[in-house]
This record gives sequence, structure tokens and C-alpha cells, in this order.
Amino acid sequence: MAWYPGATKMELQPESDSQAAIRPTQFLVHSIIAPWTAKRTYEYWRDSTNLESHFGLGYEGDLGQFIGTETRADANAGANRRPDGTGAVSIETASNTKGTDPWTDAQIEQLIKLGVWLHRHHGIPLRICRTHDDPGFGYHSLFPQWSTSGTACPGAARIRQFREVVFPGIVARAAGTTPEEDDMPTADEIAKKVLTYDGVISVPGAPATNPTWTLSSVQTEILKRLDKVAATEAAQTAAITKLAGLVGSGVDTATVVAAVQKAIADAVVRVSVDVTGAGSKGV
Repeated sequence: MAWYPGATKMELQPESDSQAAIRPTQFLVHSIIAPWTAKRTYEYWRDSTNLESHFGLGYEGDLGQFIGTETRADANAGANRRPDGTGAVSIETASNTKGTDPWTDAQIEQLIKLGVWLHRHHGIPLRICRTHDDPGFGYHSLFPQWSTSGTACPGAARIRQFREVVFPGIVARAAGTTPEEDDMPTADEIAKKVLTYDGVISVPGAPATNPTWTLSSVQTEILKRLDKVAATEAAQTAAITKLAGLVGSGVDTATVVAAVQKAIADAVVRVSVDVTGAGSKGV
């Protein structure tokens, strides 16, 4: 038996071990006519009936597998297992109680992923079944041989989605012409992760509250230090300029000190405004 790695295993016993083996050649989708999670569908098969599907799919994309795909399940009438040993893999999907609502985006994505896996793992061909025993993909009401008493399952809205979205999505994904969900991060996601990843060695002499910083924190620390260097350089330049202007003027020492201090203070304020933006309001 085969278990799909993208589903939660909820094995039905004794059916999983006692029912006949099949060679999967079809994948048929159903609506269960109930807004059930995959777990609730499993409980229904386990406790209330001797029928079952291979998979159950909730509205939120929760996917459960109840029987291996190489074991017969009983949701497809004449397609469950044929005299030649071939059979259909079945999935029951959560729906409203009238079977009239469309699949959610989460359900559609899971159906596409499962369809691709069944194609790759079991070789189910990428076509909609042309007859009731033709290998391929289909939905419950496509052929009367798949239902004992006639059915509209999975409903008109979902049949349209199957033909326009789900099956084309399986084909495109299997052929590699559309990207699989979440396979590759975007450039923005990579940049954000790199800048905020906590593991960069901190700047020497920085506060030792954390031995490793994020890259963005290192960048901030470096910019702060550059601001201090610029302020120091401006202050020194202002002091030298002021002193040069006072040489030989005959002013007393106190006047010189006061003038130099004012020049330094003015220079530091200008650097702060220009470099860090501090005090820029109204400037």
C-alpha cells in the first residue's frame, strides 16, 4: 500500500488490511455533503458505515488518508476495483449540506498537489477520463458506473472548478510550467530574513547584552559610530579654526576658552542635524 506524504495518516481498520489490492489508474473527486474536517470524515467512516474513501479534505486544506492508495476503497461503485485489478483513488471533500458551494483555495491547492503525486507515483495519465474505465482524472458524476443510484456530486460549481482550475493546475504543476506553492522564497523574503537573522557577530566594543546580533542591528551600531566620528571631526575643525583666528589678537585665556567651546558646540549641533536628523524640526 502507498501513503501520500502530504496527508495525515488516519488508518481505517480492519479495512486497510482486509480489503483487496488495486492498481490505481484513476483519481475521482467527491463532495461529502457535510462541512467536515478530515478527522471528522475519518470518524464517520470508522464509526458509522462500512464505506470509505482513500482521502478526506477539510475546508482549511486539512488532508487525511484513511487507506493506502493500492488498497480498494468503496466510494466509487464500479470504479472501486475492476476484474483486472485496476481501481480508482477517491477523495471526499468538505462541502455545504446541499453540495452547492465551490472548493476553497486551500482545498484546490491540496487537490492539485495530490493529483500531481498520484500522477508521478502511480502513473495516472494527465487526462480527464474518456470512459468509465479509462485511466485518468474525474469527478463522481462523470459516469453512471461510478455511482450506484445516480449523483450530482461534487456539484455544478465544483465540476466547473475541476475543469477550469483543478485539472489544468495538476497538468501544469506536473509539467513544471507553474511554480509549486512555497517552493522558493521571494527576494524580499530573503532580504528580510538575512537582515533580521540573529546570529551575526556583534560589533567589537558594543554592549555585551547579546554575543550575536542581527545584521540590521550591526548596521545601526556602525551608523551611530560614524555619527560620533563626524561630530568629533567637526568639533576639532571648529576648535582649530577658532584658535587660528584668535592667535595674536591679545584676548585673555578665558575669552579664548569660551569662544572655542561655543564653536565646538555649534559644530556638533550642525553635525547632529545633518547626519542623524536630531533637532531637524523647523530647520
